[in-house]
Amino acid sequence: MTSLSVETLAADAAEPITSAGNAQLGIAVLAGIAVIVLLITKFKLHAFLALTIGSLALGAFAGAPLADTIKSFTAGLGATVAGVGVLIALGAILGKLLADSGGADQIVDTILARASGRAMPWAMVLIASVIGLPLFFEVGIVLLIPVVLLVAKRGDYSLMRIGIPALAGLSVMHGLIPPHPGPLVAIDAVGANLGVTLALGLVVAIPTVIIAGPLFSRYAARWVDIPAPENMIPTRPSEDLEKRPGFGVTVATVLLPVVLMLVKALVDIVVDDPENGVQKVTDVIGSPLIALLAAVVVALFTLGRAAGFSKERLSSTVEKSLAPIAGVLMIVGAGGGFKQTLIDIGVGRMILDFSESWSIPALLLAWLIAVAIRLATGSATVATISAAGLVAPLAEGMSTGETALLVLAIGAGSLFFSHVNDAGFWLVKEYFGMSVGQTIKTWSVMETIISVVGIVFVLLLSLVL
Repeated sequence: MTSLSVETLAADAAEPITSAGNAQLGIAVLAGIAVIVLLITKFKLHAFLALTIGSLALGAFAGAPLADTIKSFTAGLGATVAGVGVLIALGAILGKLLADSGGADQIVDTILARASGRAMPWAMVLIASVIGLPLFFEVGIVLLIPVVLLVAKRGDYSLMRIGIPALAGLSVMHGLIPPHPGPLVAIDAVGANLGVTLALGLVVAIPTVIIAGPLFSRYAARWVDIPAPENMIPTRPSEDLEKRPGFGVTVATVLLPVVLMLVKALVDIVVDDPENGVQKVTDVIGSPLIALLAAVVVALFTLGRAAGFSKERLSSTVEKSLAPIAGVLMIVGAGGGFKQTLIDIGVGRMILDFSESWSIPALLLAWLIAVAIRLATGSATVATISAAGLVAPLAEGMSTGETALLVLAIGAGSLFFSHVNDAGFWLVKEYFGMSVGQTIKTWSVMETIISVVGIVFVLLLSLVL
């Protein structure tokens, strides 16, 4: 994992920047979140600006000096972007190569050609889970929903029976599995091991996505029985590719960073000797930066060159992949700034005090905090980043497995009940041609199932780790 940690960030701010008591700090947190929600929902302000203003409001309500609040916010923003910015960029490049080379279509077409009838929902969840590994959630929706609509139309399937599994696959990957931005930042914040978190995340993700996807889709299809909207069904443009990369090599390329990080985690557990030569090698190649960089370099050949891309087109593809993530980077960075402000005014210690008096298990507390922020802000990433900052003190003294489960508890909580303040809610509503009520009965309920089932499996794992 990257070297960033909350302890490092807060090394120069061991003492809170305000002398406010727990009651005032609690009010300050609620007021800061309320400012963010109001600016995003009422005034339609960009999340980066809302988080920046909300962080300043948080410090003001807590009675912290403005200069110290600004220092905390900028330190958190800079450290977060430094810690995960390159990883987000590499993930965006890999996703763009996957889409533009036809590799994503190759995966989709191959699996769909071998699935039919009752197997189709399972095929859709598999497609979404594989495709969702390197892609941002919004990018995955844009890529997969046209396929969902085509499959539902041509195969005469219920739209919800096909769509819910695909959405569940994307959402679970987004909330629980690194290298997505939220889990990466949470891993850094609580000092968790990335490889162990990835391994345990897969253990939690598999049953969660099955329950929230193929199984729940049976009921969602009964509650909302609608056809694929004609105006949203895509007409695919003529293909300008010389050829497409093969199914096996495409899947291998997408899974390469995951495999490298899992190898590192296994070697760390089995060998457990920092001076061992094998562990030194796996520590390097299994770090998220090297793993993703290796996947991108490999993808230039296995995806780009295999599709007949010239050197100029490869360069153009990489360049175009970076522009759209500028907003994501700034939002993630501002979320890190908000998180650091929370830490520096002493909210983390307040949460720790409350958890001791309430006798709530740390994992459940982390989930509840993430749920509250998710409901308030509508952003899974902001909920993950902010909750990680709040519960970071709880990670002190935890084992490697426990800190990984803490990250997963936060990730599960960040997916709870998407509603009208979440951009994903409106994307799903418009693509599927549903009303607000229908979207709540399907998409919002699905997200809640993912969150609840996720924390249940996290708590079950905690009994054996």
